[in-house]
Amino acid sequence: MTVSFDFDDKTVLVTGVGGALGSAIAEQFLAAGATVCGADLVSPDDGEDFLLDDPDRIDFYQGDFTDESVVEETIDAIVEEHGGLDYLANIAGTWRGGDPIHETDASTFDFLFDVNLKTMFLASKHALPHIQDSEGAIVSVSSRSSLEGGEGDGIYRASKAGVRLLTETIAEENKGTVRANAVMPSVIDTPMNRDMMPDSDHSKWVDPADIGDVVVFLCSEAASVTSGAAVPVYGEA
Repeated sequence: MTVSFDFDDKTVLVTGVGGALGSAIAEQFLAAGATVCGADLVSPDDGEDFLLDDPDRIDFYQGDFTDESVVEETIDAIVEEHGGLDYLANIAGTWRGGDPIHETDASTFDFLFDVNLKTMFLASKHALPHIQDSEGAIVSVSSRSSLEGGEGDGIYRASKAGVRLLTETIAEENKGTVRANAVMPSVIDTPMNRDMMPDSDHSKWVDPADIGDVVVFLCSEAASVTSGAAVPVYGEA
């Protein structure tokens, strides 16, 4: 069955738009007719580090979303340019791990909580007043691994658990106005993950485009009764 969505006259902000997952989600929203605004620390001029094909199709804003002033200025600029903001996809994030807690540098804690959780908090904080006006939706990226502890990447897991809990909080605080949901990938099939795990069975990993389908669905009217959910997007992993 083919499923299609119509996001004509709707504006979405995708953070981390230059990454493998962010670019795939931007492509899905573009295919649905949305006006896509993308934000990232890297720019289209950074070559292989920016994975979105033909970035001229989006309204791109370069900036560090761990800096509240940058987030506020970016969202204000989007609203001024497009007359509002309907959806936010909090995709910016990364993974670090390998060491047990007693051998983990505090800088790793700061880095992961900044990139994975603080960006989600700041983008949601400044987007919410506008998304409340449009009665839109926010979708953020948590992780399957956030559901339990594990060896070597506890800080990453904790930061993604924070994303899930903030999602539930936003949903509770905005009942009937803004829907907030999270997706929980397992291992995403990205170039970085293939480089880190070359001997894994990549066929069981989840395709970023498939996660994009779920994100678009969660923003659509088809998910009008869904808020505060953490949706598994595990593939076969």
